[in-house]
Amino acid sequence: MDDLEQAILLASDSPAAAAASPSVRAEALAFCARARDESSPSSLLRLCLSGIASSPHAQVHFWCLQSLHDALLRRRLVLPDDLALLRSSLLSLAVSSHAASPTFLRNKLAQLVALLVRLDYPHVYPSYFLDLLPPAPPQPGPTDMFARVLISLDDDLLSQEYPRTSDEAADAMRVKDSMRAQCVSQIASHWHTAAVTLRTADPAAAAVALEAARRCISWIDVGLVANDVFVPLLFDIAMSPGSAPPLAAAAVGCLSSVASKRMDSRAKVGLLRSLLAAQQGLGSPDSGLKMAPLVTAYAAEALECHRRLGPSDADGAAALEMLEEVLPAVFAAAESGNDEDVDSGSVLEFLSGYVSIMKAPSEKQLGHLGRILEVVRVQMSFDPVYRGHLDVLDKIGKEEEDLMAERRKDLIVLFRSICRVAPVAAQLFIRGLIVTALSSAEASVEDVEVALTLFFRLGEAVGEEEIRTGAGLLRELVPMFLSARFSCHTHRLVALVYLETVTRYMKFMQEHVQYVPHLLGVFLDNRGIHHQNAHVSRRAGYLFMRAVKSLKAKLVPYLDTILQSLQDVLSQFTSMDWANKDTKFPSSEDGSQIFEAVGLLIGIEEVSPEKQAQCLTALLNPLCHQIESLIMDAKARGLEESSPRAISLQQIIVALNMVSKGFNERLVMVNRPAIGVMFKKTLDVVLQVLVSFPSVRPLRSKVISFLHRMIEILGISVLPCIPIALRQLLLDNEAKDMVEFLVLVNQIICKFKSSASAILEEVFPTIASHLSVILSQDAFSAGPASNTEEMRELQELQRTLYTFLHAMAMHDLSTVLLTASSRQYLETIMQLLLFTSCKHKDILLRKACVQIFVNLVKDWCSNSEDKLPGFRVFMIEKFATNCCLYSVLDKSFDLRDANSLVLFGEIVLAQKIMYERFGEDFIVNFVAKGLPEVHCPPDLAEQYYQKLKGNDIKAFRLVVPSMYIELPFLRLEDVLLRHYLYQVWQPWWHPYSLYSIYDAGEFIPQ
Repeated sequence: MDDLEQAILLASDSPAAAAASPSVRAEALAFCARARDESSPSSLLRLCLSGIASSPHAQVHFWCLQSLHDALLRRRLVLPDDLALLRSSLLSLAVSSHAASPTFLRNKLAQLVALLVRLDYPHVYPSYFLDLLPPAPPQPGPTDMFARVLISLDDDLLSQEYPRTSDEAADAMRVKDSMRAQCVSQIASHWHTAAVTLRTADPAAAAVALEAARRCISWIDVGLVANDVFVPLLFDIAMSPGSAPPLAAAAVGCLSSVASKRMDSRAKVGLLRSLLAAQQGLGSPDSGLKMAPLVTAYAAEALECHRRLGPSDADGAAALEMLEEVLPAVFAAAESGNDEDVDSGSVLEFLSGYVSIMKAPSEKQLGHLGRILEVVRVQMSFDPVYRGHLDVLDKIGKEEEDLMAERRKDLIVLFRSICRVAPVAAQLFIRGLIVTALSSAEASVEDVEVALTLFFRLGEAVGEEEIRTGAGLLRELVPMFLSARFSCHTHRLVALVYLETVTRYMKFMQEHVQYVPHLLGVFLDNRGIHHQNAHVSRRAGYLFMRAVKSLKAKLVPYLDTILQSLQDVLSQFTSMDWANKDTKFPSSEDGSQIFEAVGLLIGIEEVSPEKQAQCLTALLNPLCHQIESLIMDAKARGLEESSPRAISLQQIIVALNMVSKGFNERLVMVNRPAIGVMFKKTLDVVLQVLVSFPSVRPLRSKVISFLHRMIEILGISVLPCIPIALRQLLLDNEAKDMVEFLVLVNQIICKFKSSASAILEEVFPTIASHLSVILSQDAFSAGPASNTEEMRELQELQRTLYTFLHAMAMHDLSTVLLTASSRQYLETIMQLLLFTSCKHKDILLRKACVQIFVNLVKDWCSNSEDKLPGFRVFMIEKFATNCCLYSVLDKSFDLRDANSLVLFGEIVLAQKIMYERFGEDFIVNFVAKGLPEVHCPPDLAEQYYQKLKGNDIKAFRLVVPSMYIELPFLRLEDVLLRHYLYQVWQPWWHPYSLYSIYDAGEFIPQ
C-alpha cells in the first residue's frame, strides 16, 4: 500500500506532485491505473478499504472511493462476501462521518452509498436508511452525511429532471416505494428535528438537511412536511434576520416544493390556503425579497388552479384571490434585480399567464398591470456599469447590447399583451415615463432609453390607422416626443432609439402636416444627421431617406431648408478619408442614403422644372468636377485599388447613383427632358473612370451599378454610350467580373429587346471567348472541391450565363447566334444547353434550357425553311430523344417535386412545338423509333400520337405523364447510359462533340 499511496500522491494535486517531473507523474498515473485495472475485484476491495483506514491523506481516500465506485458501477464487484464487506465498511464510514472532513470526500462517499442503495435496496439489504438515519439529537456530521446520501440518490436515480433509461426508472420506482413503506415518516421527522436543533448550532448541516428534504417532497406524502409543525418552522427560518443565507434559502426551497407539489386542483387550493394562513404576510414586499422563489411558485400554482377550475367555480375564484394577494410580493421580487434568488424566466412566464386571463381588467387589475409595466421597465433597463461601453460600442458594449436584446424578447411579448388588454393603461404609463425623463435634468441614460424603447414598442402594438389619426393619447404623445430634447441625448443609445421611435410614428405626420417642421428638426439638427456620434449620424441619414419616401410631396415646401441643412454633410461624404478604418460602416448606413433622400426630394413632380434643374445642377456639377479632377490626378500619379483617390472616386459614383434613385424614365425623358440631359452628361463623366481605369475592380463595380440606374432612367437614349462601356468591361475579367457584366447585359436585353441586337452582335463573340477561358475548370463538380470560393464563383457564372442565353432567346435576339462571328461558338453552346436540359442538378436551370430550345425552334425553324441547316436534325435526334424521353425516365426525375413538375410541363410543350414545326420527321424519330426502343406498348404510343396531332393541349398534357409512368423498368442506369450519346460529360468549353459545323454551316453527324 505504501507504494500505491506514494503513486496516488504523485498523480494528484498534492505538494509532492507539484515538485515531481512530468515523467515521474506519468509513471505514477500508470502505476495507479495498473493497481485499479489489473487487481482482482476482491484484492482491489481490500486494497481500497485498507487505504481508507490507514492513510492520512485525503487524496488517497478519494482515489480509493472512486476506484470502488467504478468497480461497483461496472459490476466487477459481484461476490456476496465482497459486497457485504463493502456495505458494512461504507455504512460504518458514513455513520461516523465528521462534518469537518473535506466536502469532496463526503460527496464521493455519499455517491458510493447511493449506488449501493440502488443495487441492493430493499431486496438484499432493507435497512440502509434506518442504519444511516442519525439518532436524536442529530449531530452535524451524521446529519450532513445522511443528507448527502439522499441528495446523491436524487441526482443519480430518483430525480425526474434528467432523462432516465427504463432500467433506471424501474430502480427509482422500487426505491421510492420501499422508502414510502418503510422509513419516509422517520426521515421527515429527522429533517424537522435537524432544522430545529442545528439552525443555530450548525446552520450548514441544517441547510443540507433541508436541501435533501426539498428534493424528496415531490414524491413523498406532502403532509409529512406541509403540516402545522414543519411549515411554521420553515417560514420562521426563511424570514428570520438571524438565519444564515444558505439555511434560509433551503427553507424557501422546501416551501416552494410544497407549493409546486403535483395534486388535484381542489386539493392544491387547500394547500395554498394553508400556506397563506401559516404566513399572514406572504404577500408583503418583504416576503417577496426574502422568499422570491416561493412567492413566484405560489402565484404560478394559484394561476394554474384558477385556469383549471374556472372563474365561476368557488375554488377557482379563491385561487385568483390568493394569487392577487401575493402579487405585491411577486412584484417586489421581480423588481429587486437579484438574479441569484429570482428566476426571471419563471416570473415572466407567470406574469404573461396572468395577463392572458384578463378580458376586461377591473380597477384592481389595472393597478396590477401598472406594476407589471414597472417590472417590465426595470428588467429592460441596462446596467449603468456599461454606460460608457454602450456609448462607444466597444467589445464589452456590443456583448451587453446583444445580451439585452435577447433578454428583452420575452419582456416585449409581455408588454404587447398588456397593450392589447389595456391600451390606455400602457399609454398612460409611457406618458409618465416620458414626462419624467423630460422634466428631470438628472434623468439617467438607462431610464430614458427604456422609456423610448417602450414607446417604440407601443407603436408596434397599435395599428397603423391609430398612428395615422393619433388615436387615444398618441395625439398628445407624438407632438411632445417630436419636440423632446433629453439631457442625455448625446448618448448613442438614447439618440438611436429616439430616431427609431420617430420613424415608427412617421404616419402621424401624413394626417398632421403641421408637425412636419418638427420632424425635419429631429433629423436635421444635432439629434439626427448632425449628431456628434458618427453611428447615430449615419443611421439618421438612412431613416431620413425613409421619411422622405413616406412623406414626399409634404416635404416640398421645405426643400430649400433641407438642402441648406444638408450642404455640409453632402460635401463631407465625398471628401472623407474612406481609407481610414474608423470610417467603416454597414453598407446600408454609409451616409450615401442622404444623397438618395435629396434625389427623392428633387425628383418629386410637384417641384417646379426650374427648381429641379437648379437643385440638380448644384448637386451634380460639383460631383462631376471632383471626378474629373481625381482622374487627372490619378493619371499623373497612378491609381491603386486601396488608394484614397480610388476610394473617393467610388464614393462619388455611389453618391451619384443614390441621387438618380429619385428619378424615373417618364420624368427624365418625357416630362423634364432637361434633367435627362444632365444625367447623360453625368454618365459621360463617369464612363471616363471606366475608360481610364478599367482594371480597378471596385471602381468597375460602382460604374456598373451606375449604368444599371442610367439604363432605367435614360431609356433608349443611353444606347450610344453602351458599346464603349461594354468594351471596357470586357477587359481583364475574372469569374466574378463576368457575372456582373452578364447581369448588366441581361438588363440591356430585357430593357431594349431587339433594339440591342447591334450591340449584342458586337460583344457576343468576345463574351463567348472570355467564358471559354474563364470556365477552365469543371464547375459541375459535386464533390468537396465544389465548395471552394473559386468554384462557387464559377457555378454562379454558369447560372448567369444560362440567364443570359435565356434572355436572348426570349427577347427575339437568337439571330445574334447565327452571325458569322458567333457561329464558331454555336456548337459549344448547343452542347452546353443539351447537357444542362438533361442532366443538371438544378431543375430550374434545366427548365430554362428547355425554354431556350423551344424559342430557338420557333425562331429558326418553319415549315418551309430553316435559318440554321442541321438544327432540325439535332433537335429531333438528340434533344427529343435525350431530354424529352430518357432524362424524364431517369430515376432522379421525381414528378412529386414541384420544380420537376414545372420542368416536365416545359418538356411536354417542347414536344408539341417540335411536332408543329417538324411534322412527320419528329413523329418518325420519336414515336416510331424512340418509343419502341424503350418498349412502349403500341396502343400507348398510338394514343400519344393521336393526342399530339390534336389541338387540345390540355388533353395532350394528360396523356404524356401516363406514358412515362407506365415505363418504370427503364429507370435502370444501364439502360439509360446505353442511350445517352455521351457517357461522361466533358465540360462544355472542351466538349465531346455531337456534331461538327462544316463549311456549309450544317450540323453533320461525326
